[in-house]
Amino acid sequence: MEAGSCRPPPGCPPAVEERPFRSASGEPLALRRRQHSASCRELALRRPRLQLRSLSAVTSAVWLAAYGVFVLSENSMVLSAAIFITLIGLIIYLHFVKIDQESLLVIGSLGIQVTSSYASGKESTTFIEMCRVKDVVINEAIHMQKVIYYLCILLKDPQDPQGVSEVVPLFQSSQPRLDCLMEVYKSCQEILDQRKEAPQSSGIK
Repeated sequence: MEAGSCRPPPGCPPAVEERPFRSASGEPLALRRRQHSASCRELALRRPRLQLRSLSAVTSAVWLAAYGVFVLSENSMVLSAAIFITLIGLIIYLHFVKIDQESLLVIGSLGIQVTSSYASGKESTTFIEMCRVKDVVINEAIHMQKVIYYLCILLKDPQDPQGVSEVVPLFQSSQPRLDCLMEVYKSCQEILDQRKEAPQSSGIK
């Protein structure tokens, strides 16, 4: 499932809006809202990119410590191991840990696409068909004696129309505050409400 399936008509660029917010830990975030059509909206949360200065500081500290051990032990394997471990650790961090952007593409007629973009350029995408979506809600949880809020998708239970089979949490890496979650929630509900009203309108005709 690609975002291109809900592109606006030629010559009509999508409306884009970007607002600053903060995460639960105080980290700056940017919420970009792109409306491709009345029933297709993309919401992306961008985090600060990895700073070269901090990366250089960590690398230098590891290599200086390794050099100190080398001077004391006169074992050249220490330096080789330090370089190898640093490079492997950096690759793992950029490819599997550091997420620069989390996005949500809501298409009323198809479903919801959840994408995580890593610092290395890798993307992880999950698509949930709209027929499986029961609702999008904001939940609260207690973490380290603090109340945190998170957005999640409730999936329908095939055996029980009123039940929930699974809860899919969103924006787990960026962890935006409640004011940001409310903006995303409202955008999702606008499209979900259109989908709920469509069968009623067709039934009146």
